[in-house]
Amino acid sequence: MKTILEALYHGQIYPNELIMPSQPEYRAASRQVAAQTEQWRKRLGKEVFRELEEYIDLCDSVESMHAEAAFSHGFRLGANLIMEIMSNREELVSNADSSMSL
Repeated sequence: MKTILEALYHGQIYPNELIMPSQPEYRAASRQVAAQTEQWRKRLGKEVFRELEEYIDLCDSVESMHAEAAFSHGFRLGANLIMEIMSNREELVSNADSSMSL
């Protein structure tokens, strides 16, 4: 069995593909987006809708960059939190229990 680190190194973990929002309203909202997209496609015509799709793709790209930055920041913050906790772990055990190993 591979470790998480090994799987990550070998490109076998795709966190972005595994994320499914847990909010109960997510699926309904997703269906609503699809339905409204089809309505706009019919209303606007081929050329104008293509321009709208390009705009939406650009917005998605910006949002994706923000999500990536937020993920990286959160991961680094969590790693630093663990380092801080581990560097001060001796303080968690009283002097009377100094023979205890962490």
